[in-house]
Amino acid sequence: MSDGLARRQAALVAALVAGGTDPAGFDAARLAATRAALLRKRAGLVAAAWPLLAADAGADWQARFGARFEGVAPYGPEREGWDLARELAAAGRLGAGARRELAAREAALHYDGRTAPRPRNRLSRWWHRSRRERSGPRPGPSDG
Repeated sequence: MSDGLARRQAALVAALVAGGTDPAGFDAARLAATRAALLRKRAGLVAAAWPLLAADAGADWQARFGARFEGVAPYGPEREGWDLARELAAAGRLGAGARRELAAREAALHYDGRTAPRPRNRLSRWWHRSRRERSGPRPGPSDG
């Protein structure tokens, strides 16, 4: 593959999924439609990995996901869901089911926001579990 073709392909991918400028010679409307379709597909992958997070957003899932990840290069549904859940939790906008889903992940896995999540050791799992228990009763299904 020639260097010129590789550069043009990289520019097209950046324009479609990473907020790059539209490359010359492409129809802007078609690029926008493709960009939107790829973002919907990505939101679906995150929803599959984080079903309670997506359910919490309901009909607003696509908009909520798009507001956060439009123009951001994909880095994996597990990590993208985790980042979104943490951001919503910090803003006090995470529902009860999604809070439980995030708490379960936080107890079982270590995620530093930069690298792939990895299993926690037993001591760390115990500490997270006991911390949740010390913080009081968890909200029920109607809380939220």
